[in-house]
Amino acid sequence: MGLVKPKKFLGQHFLKDLSIAKDIADTVDVCPDLPILEVGPGMGVLTQFIMQKNRPVKVVELDYESVAYLRENFPALEDNIIEDDFLKLNLEKLFDGKPFVLTGNYPYNISSQIFFKMLDYKDLIPCCTGMIQKEVAERIAYGILSILIQAWYKVEYLFTVHEHVFNPPPKVKSAVIRMTRNETTELGCNEKLFKLIVKTTFNQRRKTLRNSISSILDKENPLSTDPIFNKRPEQLSVQEFIELTNQVEAALKNKTDIVYSNDIARKGTNKKE
Repeated sequence: MGLVKPKKFLGQHFLKDLSIAKDIADTVDVCPDLPILEVGPGMGVLTQFIMQKNRPVKVVELDYESVAYLRENFPALEDNIIEDDFLKLNLEKLFDGKPFVLTGNYPYNISSQIFFKMLDYKDLIPCCTGMIQKEVAERIAYGILSILIQAWYKVEYLFTVHEHVFNPPPKVKSAVIRMTRNETTELGCNEKLFKLIVKTTFNQRRKTLRNSISSILDKENPLSTDPIFNKRPEQLSVQEFIELTNQVEAALKNKTDIVYSNDIARKGTNKKE
């Protein structure tokens, strides 16, 4: 079959430069011996170099035309081509529950969602590499993704990729990054509340924490007098967000206890003699 036509609705921008493809493939070498899952292989420009690593390789591709191309041009990969949406996959079943490296020239329209899914499976993914929009790479360094990812991974910005090496050329530059699991096994706080606080504050990043967190914690709460509430989310480190989470959880528990006590008191006054 002929070349695959890039599809805008799938966020496809096919890499043409083989030297860059090889450089991206080599980013997985930091985690040797582990099997590799490539997301969005397209016509296999990155896949051909990954297959040279002499490790188990699987690829997941949603585009039926790309799947047909891969089957015709990479017959050795036939049994390891997964025609599906990566965001819907149960990653525990891919390599019999064993850890693996995640990589790819990630579709521009779902790259952030891919990394949120990576966090859900962080115990299975000790290393994640690949190419994304430069803007997303910067969010990983400075935005909501920075706190959520850097809590669990060491992030390396490896190099920038310019528009002219793609078909079609995107309107933005791209970047290759590598994320490697750090030694953290527990955050030391309520992880669900941690994620809620990070998302809530970064969604209103121009506001101070005192204002942005008011949907979780009342402005009038004595905790809000802490100087940390004068800051904006990008001014906080991962550790400060962890400490903030513990403070908020304690304040919420105290508030619940007060409400519960008041309810008991009210019920007591309503008792019939």
